[in-house]
Amino acid sequence: MESLRSIQSVLAFLTILPAGRDHDINHGAKSMYLFPVVGAIIGAIVGALAFGILPFLDPLLVGLVVAGAFVIITGVHHTDALADFADGLMAKGDREAKRKAMSDPAVGSAGVAALVLYFAGIIIAFHSGGFTPGLGILASIITAEVIAKYIMVFLANRGRSAWEGSSSPFTAAMKDKRKILAATGIMLAIVWIASSYAGLVALAASLAIAGVMYYASGKSFGGISGDVLGASNEVARLVSLIVLSSVII
Repeated sequence: MESLRSIQSVLAFLTILPAGRDHDINHGAKSMYLFPVVGAIIGAIVGALAFGILPFLDPLLVGLVVAGAFVIITGVHHTDALADFADGLMAKGDREAKRKAMSDPAVGSAGVAALVLYFAGIIIAFHSGGFTPGLGILASIITAEVIAKYIMVFLANRGRSAWEGSSSPFTAAMKDKRKILAATGIMLAIVWIASSYAGLVALAASLAIAGVMYYASGKSFGGISGDVLGASNEVARLVSLIVLSSVII
């Protein structure tokens, strides 16, 4: 029962779904190791939608619907984080100037460019023809979302907060070796069952990109932030979908 309540807490924190639990940030941080489980739930919902419409709509429209579904279900939080991360990364000046650019509620040109590239990438991944009608598209979307959620866990484990903020409870909680091992085991099991070797390739590509984001965040901000974690979710999802639509193993 405790595990179920923890999953409900994380589901409420990461989505707008009526999970019946308060989406308190400390509850979410304490149960962050369960992010891949919630990723599987989100992926199953969006994947089922894609599975149902793919035989009837042009792949471009399917990609647009999928991208929109992810944004809506997650309450735009991670998409907004991607724009903020891009604005902070591209801002000129010292770390304080970059932090101010990241926290500015107005989206800058770098943020707009990042969002355009993100949505274009999602749509192109579906238009590439790698996803065919059948359970394959469902499995691929589940895999991509599980990897995306794990990347946030991975960065929280490896990084330190650049400043006291929304990332702080997560970086503190995920220094627990048992939790990172649990998250890794859950993620690998789901990815292997859903997509086999192709899923592992997508995971490797996402970890490589996460490494670049970790390095860039350290240089620009002195560590990671909540926006960095949210942005990593979006980037990892995009990278995974591109790999899964392209790699045949």
